[in-house]
Amino acid sequence: MIVDRRLNGRHRNAVNRERFVRRYKDQIRRAVTDAVGKRSITDLDRGERVDIQRKDIAEPFFHHGPGGEREAVHPGNKEFIAGDRLPKPDGGAGGSGSQAGDGGEGEDDFVFVLSREEFLDFFFEDLALPDLVKKRLATIPSTKSVRAGYTQTGVPTNVNIIRSLKSAAARRRVLQTPRRGELKRAEERLSALEAAGSPATEISDAEAEVTRLRKRLASVPFLDTIDLRYNNRVQRPQPTTQAVMFCILDVSGSMDESRKDIAKRFFALLYLFLSRAYDKIEVVFIRHHTQAAEVTEDEFFSARDTGGTIVSSALTLMEQIIDDRYGGDDWNLYAAQASDGDNWLDDSPRCAGMLRESLLPRLQYYAYVQVGAFDEQGLWREYARLASERPHLAMRKIATAADIYPVFRALFARQPTCAPA
Repeated sequence: MIVDRRLNGRHRNAVNRERFVRRYKDQIRRAVTDAVGKRSITDLDRGERVDIQRKDIAEPFFHHGPGGEREAVHPGNKEFIAGDRLPKPDGGAGGSGSQAGDGGEGEDDFVFVLSREEFLDFFFEDLALPDLVKKRLATIPSTKSVRAGYTQTGVPTNVNIIRSLKSAAARRRVLQTPRRGELKRAEERLSALEAAGSPATEISDAEAEVTRLRKRLASVPFLDTIDLRYNNRVQRPQPTTQAVMFCILDVSGSMDESRKDIAKRFFALLYLFLSRAYDKIEVVFIRHHTQAAEVTEDEFFSARDTGGTIVSSALTLMEQIIDDRYGGDDWNLYAAQASDGDNWLDDSPRCAGMLRESLLPRLQYYAYVQVGAFDEQGLWREYARLASERPHLAMRKIATAADIYPVFRALFARQPTCAPA
């Protein structure tokens, strides 16, 4: 690997940094995985320090060899034969950290600090919304700048040097070719007159003609404004997949503060993932107890209202929002629900019926997480029966905050891309 150490402005190390991240991707990924286990969910949105062993960052370099022809006699040994494995030397410092030398000097491992953007890239690199392209592509007003040939007008920063020089060379050839022929004939006539000893007036006229033609050739500019060609870029509309994620949170009285905190952390991770990975995705926040309401992001994570539990109220509201704002086949619809599983006894079958009849046929994916308890109440049992029929209904349990990230990865692990239906 050849490292470019030339100065290139304020961000002169950007190219080398990107190359370094690619080269040590496996080690950085392991460091990110270790960091996830040590952090809380609310502390994920920052960078990370990565230690890379000194022996792994050695760079090759060119040097002069001994050269010439040499003869040498290498002594044999009494301990090994071909194919033997050499034992490690005793007292080796094969671990990480710094190595001390006899002279009191040493060399520490290389410390590399990941930025927030780089950390999140590794954190979410193998996660995705399942079946994102199952619905047809919708025509969102989105454009992309693309190359569209060349133009004779533009700003200096867009000048295409090679194309401009080719245009200049073609123009000079067109203008100079006939004059070069005239100049060649005039020079031949002058030579003939001088060889024949013609009168001085004729020779003087011939020399004047040669001088005039040479000046005309020299007057053709090397580069003219009409030769300039600029890279042309146009904004081309492109279809973009539309998606919406419904986040449904149970805030009833049975959801104590610890369970609400776990659920909020799960949704905080989900929201960070969605806003990081997708530019064109909408998020709808729904909180419910006996009644459901669509709320803002701040209200979803901070409001403290409570009450009884009727889960179907949230599903009814989600269905109304879909009909009002996301109807038709232009949207990929997703939903994530967090609850402790407690619900009115006769409401759980109604929830399963709503999912089976009206919601799951329109949704790409439905993720349900039960927080704070592993006992299977009525809502879990109804959903479990439905999940055996509908594979795009996924269910997991979260007992503690430490379970949030593994459950999240299990629900949103990247899957093979499905062909459009």
